[in-house]
Amino acid sequence: MKIPLFLAVIGLAVGFALSTFGQQTNNPDPKLRERVVSSFKAVTDALDKNDAAAMAACFTEDAALVTQYGRFLGRQAIEQWYAELFKEVQSSNNLITVDEDSPHTLGTAGNELLVTGKWSQTVTGESGSTEIKGSWSAIDIREGDDWKIRMLTTNATSAPGATLSPSASPSNQ
Repeated sequence: MKIPLFLAVIGLAVGFALSTFGQQTNNPDPKLRERVVSSFKAVTDALDKNDAAAMAACFTEDAALVTQYGRFLGRQAIEQWYAELFKEVQSSNNLITVDEDSPHTLGTAGNELLVTGKWSQTVTGESGSTEIKGSWSAIDIREGDDWKIRMLTTNATSAPGATLSPSASPSNQ
């Protein structure tokens, strides 16, 4: 009779500990958060200037970009995709926000981060202008004193116009 009671008490203690742990929120280091927010400011600046090279410079050499239009692997493929995109549409009013509880440190070395947030922009093409918005997530890697994007995944929560799909083909790798 004492063993089942003991196991029940242990089970309750573990259950309470896990539920408390699960409710904890991430409180990122303010200086680290500021650096990450600053690195995504470079992304909005590149988008506002419709500058494919500046956009690609925000990524690591081996980066992956995953959008509703396809998957682009490597900085060169990312630059090519943005160059083709900017031939068809002009991007303006770009806003990228980083979620309040981002970034999240991955691993123990402190050189990798999970960052999440929301984005919005106005795109203008042959069919006129439209505002689009969505969410994003990224894995950032420290390169020297900078943070670069190794993987960026975006989604659109509003239906983008037909003119948004550039003619560049996604990578099949």
